[in-house]
Amino acid sequence: MLAVFLIASVLIYQRQEPDELKVGVFAGSNWGVPDGDSYAVIDEVIKIFEQEHPGVKVTYVSGIKKEDYSEWLAEKMLAGEAPDVFIVPGDDFNMYASMGALQDLTNYGNQDKDFSWTAYYPAALNYGRYDERVYGLPVASVPTLMFVNKTLLAREGIAIPKNDWTWQEFLEICRRVTKDKDGDGVLDQFGVYDYDWKLAAVTNGVKLFRDDGRASYFADHRVEEAMQFMIKLHDAQRGREVTAKDFDMGRVAFRPFTFAEYRTYKPYPWRIKKYSSFEWDCIKLPAGPSGDNVSNLQTMLMGVNANSRHKELAWQLLKDICYRPEIQQMMLTKTQGLPVRRDVVESKESQELFAANAPGCEEMDLRVVSEVMDKAVMRPKFKGYDEAMLMADTEIQKIIAGIVPFNNALNKLQKEINAYLQQ
Repeated sequence: MLAVFLIASVLIYQRQEPDELKVGVFAGSNWGVPDGDSYAVIDEVIKIFEQEHPGVKVTYVSGIKKEDYSEWLAEKMLAGEAPDVFIVPGDDFNMYASMGALQDLTNYGNQDKDFSWTAYYPAALNYGRYDERVYGLPVASVPTLMFVNKTLLAREGIAIPKNDWTWQEFLEICRRVTKDKDGDGVLDQFGVYDYDWKLAAVTNGVKLFRDDGRASYFADHRVEEAMQFMIKLHDAQRGREVTAKDFDMGRVAFRPFTFAEYRTYKPYPWRIKKYSSFEWDCIKLPAGPSGDNVSNLQTMLMGVNANSRHKELAWQLLKDICYRPEIQQMMLTKTQGLPVRRDVVESKESQELFAANAPGCEEMDLRVVSEVMDKAVMRPKFKGYDEAMLMADTEIQKIIAGIVPFNNALNKLQKEINAYLQQ
């Protein structure tokens, strides 16, 4: 009788204690731009979720900086205290998925009648895939676009390029605007800053690596086209190293930036603090002869702890954060990122919200952004990718600068990268 009484007491106590879901988030922006209220979205999700799930308490630890978050999460994982739902750092996703720390969400999504994989932009959704299974859902994304110094182009009598512009148009404009304005024999106006061969490869339809990361394709003719274009772009600026200061002072026509940076620095007061000397806007990246006006994509992921004691509740909370339309729309008003649901981005309400919260950007249409998102390219996630790209970047910079002869250089590079990948 005593044992029965004790068991009954424990069960009654457990029923009285609310279920608690812990969420792992960090303070600040995922995109490296100023963020005034990084907890606004999660606070709203918690408010809605607790109202719809009486007896469930959702908590998170505030004040964890983004640069400290990966280490904080790793420590929680090792201690068996990881949150039920948490942001998954992009560089750690494959590791956590492969070691079984992330819950496989594939069946949850397939069986949930209130959920559809097709609502997401493909590249954003693919960020959360590992070995053909889904281990994370996208929260928000930002593509890369091309900043255009409208003041400089107008002064040179050049129209702003259309969104279907090409490498050739890009190169011609860079050649026209690169000049010595004050006549001192030193170039002081330039075509572009911070445009690199990786962007050229993306916009020329290049796939640099096999899906499993065991082979590379640097000898592909599309890579060769990208290198030849980069050499011409380098020569157009006569080998001059253009700096961020040159761009900030309004002396450069083009610069690739993320959509988050566009949204941050377009409206007052950040525009005044950052770029007050010229008018500017954003368009798509120029397309190569074998590619399209596409962009690479940065995506923030969230996943469920594989060891969570409340997996069904955790799935529902994850879905509210990453899928619920009204929460997705908050990405346009409370963050500098973009919703990852196509229907939310393309809605009339989103366009109105975007226009209201980004004064002066009347030329930026979310339908154009949606096209960029729809065709966006996801960076590979295999182990060793960063190291392989660093090796490639070192050699390719020498090719572009003319230090290494172009002939057969890409074949040699491919062999070297393949040897590294197959170690």
